[in-house]
Amino acid sequence: MTSSIHLESYREALVFLATAGVVVPLFHRIKISPVLGFLFAGAALGPFGLGRFAQGHEWARNFTITNVEGVSNLAEFGLVFLLFMIGLELSWERLARLRRLVFGLGLAQVAVCASVLAAVGYYHFSVEFGPSMLMGIALAMSSTAVVLPVLAEARRLNKTSGRVAFSVLLFQDLAVAPALFLVSALAEAKNGGFTGEQAAWAFGRAFLAMGALIFIGRLLLRPLFRMVAAVQLTELFMAACLLVVIGEAALSAAAGFSMGLGAFIAGLLLAETEFRREVEVTIEPFKGLLLGLFFVSVGAGLDMGAVAADPFPIFIYAAGLIAVKGAIIFILARLFGVDWRPSAEASLLLAPGGEFAFALLTSAMAVGVLPGHYGADAMIVVTISIFAIPLLGRIGAALVPPATEAEDELLYADLAPAAEVAEDRVVIVGYGRIGSLVGEMLKRHDIPFVAVENVVSLVTAGREDGVEIYWGNATRREFLMRCGVAQARALVVTIENVHAAGEIVRLAHDIRGDLTIVARARDADHATELYKLGATDAIPETVEASLQLAETVLVDIGVPMGFVIASIHEKRDEFRKLLQPSDDKTRARHAERNRKIRREHTRRRISGRASEESGEEA
Repeated sequence: MTSSIHLESYREALVFLATAGVVVPLFHRIKISPVLGFLFAGAALGPFGLGRFAQGHEWARNFTITNVEGVSNLAEFGLVFLLFMIGLELSWERLARLRRLVFGLGLAQVAVCASVLAAVGYYHFSVEFGPSMLMGIALAMSSTAVVLPVLAEARRLNKTSGRVAFSVLLFQDLAVAPALFLVSALAEAKNGGFTGEQAAWAFGRAFLAMGALIFIGRLLLRPLFRMVAAVQLTELFMAACLLVVIGEAALSAAAGFSMGLGAFIAGLLLAETEFRREVEVTIEPFKGLLLGLFFVSVGAGLDMGAVAADPFPIFIYAAGLIAVKGAIIFILARLFGVDWRPSAEASLLLAPGGEFAFALLTSAMAVGVLPGHYGADAMIVVTISIFAIPLLGRIGAALVPPATEAEDELLYADLAPAAEVAEDRVVIVGYGRIGSLVGEMLKRHDIPFVAVENVVSLVTAGREDGVEIYWGNATRREFLMRCGVAQARALVVTIENVHAAGEIVRLAHDIRGDLTIVARARDADHATELYKLGATDAIPETVEASLQLAETVLVDIGVPMGFVIASIHEKRDEFRKLLQPSDDKTRARHAERNRKIRREHTRRRISGRASEESGEEA
């Protein structure tokens, strides 16, 4: 039985994967945003770049992307997955705290920018009022797909400027549905009228569908993931994640909203569940790959021939768009009480056009609402402006000195961060009988902690008790990072699996060499292995049980408590020296860290108890 493989079917996918393999490491090495690399690669490999030579030279066809429309349909999911991940980093509570910026500044930005740009189209280009208003709305949109990765890469998403930019972008996503509705209304009016009742019914139906989407998601998502997680199959969990993201996006699009908005709501709903961290780790590779494809498709859509034929007015219009929108956003942000530096950074990032402009302008041209040459020129201007976002982001970040930024963080703390870290918290991996007891003791001393467990029933019980606990596989580096190990106060490993415990200790020590790691060991040999892998303390179950028995016997036969505790700690130190690796350098490192972290506190506690007992005897 023979089968033939048509390489033509896979050519563009291979071109993209090869591009990603070259662009990402190259641009990381020269410290330039990979976003810019994907945009330029798309322009170079697209139908208006090397694609021009594909018709006459067969060799060129193997290195180009000619079916931009087909690539764009898949690339749209890059934005969908991005907004889903943003939703996972938020919650309904934090989103509510952003309402002043989302529904205040965001609404003002869309309304004012659209009105000003529509006036330019109406008076300067003599476009009719309806199409000029539609073009104004399209140009008022900013690029969620480029701005958010640029902010995330520079670690500025949780800064004041990042929160302001995110809030405006979120409202723009909400505004896509009314904008698409405006396209339909203008088309209906052109063909014979559109009544107010029809408009009210269309809007009501769309928002009713969105409410149903949120209600059903709240009702079904957690039971679905509990059922999937109980099976303990990575492939099934991944399939469930993809089903939720793509399914919610498709339902949102059917309701008249953008696909990205549906994915964002799905992320918000899952952010409140115990599966949040594992979902983040599962979806992250899809998001990165599809976002890269999205940037390539944007670059491939740039008509280099049209730009080269008359470059001066195109670049003037792109610069004018950035200048007008930037000035308006800066003024509005200042009116909403944001300091001038983060206002300037946010306005620079939001001033260029966005990917939603392509959807609006394409729809308007398809139904004959907007003359084709105006729409084509506007899309070229938007694409050129998007290329400028990484550079504008660097300029904006340079405007904010670290000292001023720290003051802004205190001043605008009510805006709520876009992501959490486990700073000054203890991470407990394994929340069974031992892990839960450790958690109870941490609570008694008012020490915050976050727990990780891979047994669904234990996670559910912990959630019901009010514990911040997540379901997931802690033997993955990305998962530990998502749980905040890099910023944690300490890591406690209580799981029974010998190999998994060792892998977790090794990964955590690689992530942060000075992290306090306390691990449960099955026996003395296992403890020695954990010390070699980077554990600060490894507690063998057999040794610890013997010491507890000895302590109880000594107290019961009348030996003073202070002396008993002191002798038990001395014996524990002897065992620790025997169990630690024999390598002098490793032993010195453990001894130094133990001395700083544990020994002084232990001695103070013992001496305090001994003095209390001597006082009682006197």
